[in-house]
This record gives sequence, structure tokens and C-alpha cells, in this order.
Amino acid sequence: MMQNLKRWGNLFDIDGLEAQAKELTQKTYEPDFWEDSNAAQGVLKEVKAINFKAENFRKMERAFEEALVLIELAQEEGDEGLLPEIKEVAEGFTADFEGFSTSILLSGEYDQNNCILSLHAGAGGTEACDWVAMLLRMYTRWAEAKGYEANLLDYLDGDEAGIKSATLEIIGPAAYGYLKGEAGVHRLIRLSPFDTAGKRHTSFASCSILPEVEDDKQVDINPEDLRVDTYRASGAGGQHVNKTDSAIRITHMPTGIVVQCQNERSQHKNRDAAMKMLRAKLLEIKMQEQSDKITQLRGEVKDIGFSSQIRTYTFHPYNLVKDHRTNAEAGNVNAVMDGALDNFISAYLHWLNSGDNK
Repeated sequence: MMQNLKRWGNLFDIDGLEAQAKELTQKTYEPDFWEDSNAAQGVLKEVKAINFKAENFRKMERAFEEALVLIELAQEEGDEGLLPEIKEVAEGFTADFEGFSTSILLSGEYDQNNCILSLHAGAGGTEACDWVAMLLRMYTRWAEAKGYEANLLDYLDGDEAGIKSATLEIIGPAAYGYLKGEAGVHRLIRLSPFDTAGKRHTSFASCSILPEVEDDKQVDINPEDLRVDTYRASGAGGQHVNKTDSAIRITHMPTGIVVQCQNERSQHKNRDAAMKMLRAKLLEIKMQEQSDKITQLRGEVKDIGFSSQIRTYTFHPYNLVKDHRTNAEAGNVNAVMDGALDNFISAYLHWLNSGDNK
């Protein structure tokens, strides 16, 4: 196995990547580095992507070496008491291996970016709003487990319970790359707690995943095309809510796109967050136009967008979460709702890169 690790290290040129990252990092210390901010951001993005791949490999390498040392120690001393620790370290290596094999698939232009995740209740009334609240918790738990930062930018409470819509900013290495496959319709089947007759209900919620862009290089935004409105935030959020007009709504007049943010205490921070959402949505339009052109050139007809159901979460009459694209499954629904999504994320990225999605 050690030989395989070394072979992989050579195949992906980990030493070369680390040297390249070091060289690029040195450039950031040059006095004129920030004279061209777009070029500077490009360098930082490249360093981030290189370090992400190299660090994942080194983490896997360290886990294997630790397991090897423990196994040799147990053999030399005949100490079976080390077996539980060896098992734990071996499981850690397996997880790191899966993480590395998934990370090398993140080669898209925006895969290393943070992301903006939006949830919207579909058919199902109060049940659908509760479903959005459950999904919001699921993605927040996933982000926390990865060591990522999850910031709630905007939300709209349901009429009776739950949430009609919510928007999260997830900050962390390759957040968009990992989560891009979550875009689509998520279906819930369960015995509804809101039905006194205890009947089984089916509810739907849509999820959109957009890469966060920090500058306007990829998207052209004319300040004169924006209408900015302020209003008082509503719902939960602390004592500052309903006391000041800190919430921001921005309308992009040429496209009719409307974004809003009410979760920050200051109007300035809400505006910055809203602009992040606007840039992401305009980038989505640009990406969609490019995709349409490619489709036309290939003569393909595909169902694109968020109208297709991607995953079903069944709580009754049995427990099962199934992805309809990759056929990946999980029998522990509660674990999935607690953020155990890596199995589905890995399966999607391998499926996406296999060509089976054509």
C-alpha cells in the first residue's frame, strides 16, 4: 500500500504542487502584487486549489503511516489491546482515502469557491415548510462537521410552522464543488406530525447551489442597473430585529433578479451579503447560457434546471434515503439528516466524472 501511495504521489505530482504553491505564495509578498486585484485574486485562488489537493493527500499519507506504526508495535509486543486503536486509525485512513479520491474530482472552474445554498418549499403546505427547516439543519450540520462556516443570509418563516425559504452562505475549501450536486428537488415521505389522522405525506423542496464570486471579473454589474431598498427585518434574529431598517433588498433591473439579506446587524453587511447573492445569480445565468450553447452545438436535448427530483428521503413505511441519479443509498435516515452526506456527494462526483450522466 505504501508503494501505491508513493505512486499516487508521483502521479499527481504532490511534491511539484507543493513547490508551485510555495512559489506562488512568495509572489503575494511582492510590493506590486495587489496592483492588479483581479490577477492577485487569481493567484490566491490557484494557491488555495493546489493546497487543497496536496493537504488532502498528506493527511491520507499520515493516517496510513500512523496505522502502520501501530500494527508493527502490536506485532512486536504481541499486544492485542492495541487492536481497537488500530481499527480506529484504519477507519480514519479509509475516510481520508475516500476524501482524497473525491477531492481530485473537483477540477471545475468554480469548484474551490464558497457557495450560496438556497432552499424553497414546494408542494405540501406546512409539511413542505417543515421539510425546508429539516434540510436547512442538515446542510448546516454537514458544514459544521467539515469545519466550514455556515451563515444564514435570509429566511422567510412558514405561515404556521417551518420555513418557506432560506439562504445559506457556506464558507470553506471547495464548498461549491462538494455541494453542487445537491441542486434539485428533494422529496420527503413520512407520517406527518401536522396530520391528526397520522396519514403519510409526500412533500417537496428545491435546492439551488451557486458558486460565490468575490469580484465582478466574471460578471458585469452596472451600479445604475440596481435598485436598493431597505426595510425592517422580520422573524427571529435578536433584539435588533424590527428596530432599524437594516435589511436590504436589491433588484437587478435588466434581469429582474431580486436578492435580499436581513440576518446581519448592519445595513452595510447586509448589502455586501446581498451583492454576493446577486453576483452568484448573474454568474448562474452566464453559466447557463454557455451550457445552452454547448447543448446546441452537440444537438442534445436535456432537462436542465432544478425541476427534476434528485433524492427521496423515506421515513415511512421504511427508512431509506436514495439518490435517483447515482442509486447511492443510506438506511440510516437520521444520520443523513444530521449531515452525513459525504456518501452521496462522493457518489455524485464520481458519477459526474464517469460519463454515465450523459
